[in-house]
Amino acid sequence: MIHYTLVCSHAHEFDGWFPSSAGFDAQAARGLVECPVCGDKSVSRGLMAPAIPAKSNARPDPVAVPVCEPAETPAVVEPPAPNVAMAGAQMPDQLRAALQKLRAEVERNCEDVGNAFADEARRMHRGESAHRAIYGQTTEAQAEELQDEGVPITMIPWVAPADG
Repeated sequence: MIHYTLVCSHAHEFDGWFPSSAGFDAQAARGLVECPVCGDKSVSRGLMAPAIPAKSNARPDPVAVPVCEPAETPAVVEPPAPNVAMAGAQMPDQLRAALQKLRAEVERNCEDVGNAFADEARRMHRGESAHRAIYGQTTEAQAEELQDEGVPITMIPWVAPADG
């Protein structure tokens, strides 16, 4: 998955996740990418700063995978408690809709490995299994261990599907 900062024609900035650069281009051409603030479908990629590690031996943040030809596909983790950031507050409808679209894209383009997520992400990172886009569940401790080992993962809020 590739993370882009997107900008609509009304200058609203928002984030988007796509399986590839071509995936973004195809979705934008079909009018499937829209601004969560105003619904504008005239969306383009915004300027993004490269991730530069503080030390020469430091690994980049897993979300900052290069936009052009990523070295490996980051895996996606379903957090153990969805909507943690929104605890005690009602999630705005536009945010929920954007997260539902993200979930649908992840489910359509990635393999669900369930509770075996941490083990499978490690095997992929070590070259013991084929690199592919995966998603599943893991504990916070396992997610921290993966990040400490340099395994590129991304946690996303896992909301109920739009059709559910």
